[in-house]
Amino acid sequence: GNSALKNNTTGNFNTAIGYNALFSNTTGRSNTANGYEALYLNTTGANNTANGYQALNSNTTGYNNTANGHRALYSNTTGSYNTANGNEALFSNTTGRRNTANGYYALRSNTTGTNNTATGNQALTLNTTGTNNTATGYNALRSNTTGDFNTANGHRALYSNNGRSNTANGYEALYLNTTG
Repeated sequence: GNSALKNNTTGNFNTAIGYNALFSNTTGRSNTANGYEALYLNTTGANNTANGYQALNSNTTGYNNTANGHRALYSNTTGSYNTANGNEALFSNTTGRRNTANGYYALRSNTTGTNNTATGNQALTLNTTGTNNTATGYNALRSNTTGDFNTANGHRALYSNNGRSNTANGYEALYLNTTG
């Protein structure tokens, strides 16, 4: 694609397919970028895989990230060991580490939260700095922003939660819990 790997100097083992894919890369190695502006700002980050329109677009030095989907991990700059699968999954993540998001808007608002796992459309979608949360199911732990150590399994389980150390299993389990 036009301007793919345009600024590469000594980076090796890279693959760039698409307009401006890996555009800013200088010494980063073992990266794969497929899509318009995928890994666009990456300079020295290594072992990243970005598939989709602007996937991992803002990554500069983050490493060992995988983004599959339209603008997945879009805002990531230095965060590492993240996996995002789905439209805008982990979209706002900047420095958060070891997060896994599977589904449309899963962990979309996460910025610096770490060790979170979201599986399902909009699971943990409003989480920003919360850590060590697990959400499985549509809208599970949806409203959580800063709560930690929560586990929600089921459609809209712990939907309103912003507390910590809660476990909910089942359809709308603990739906109205906010700070408990």
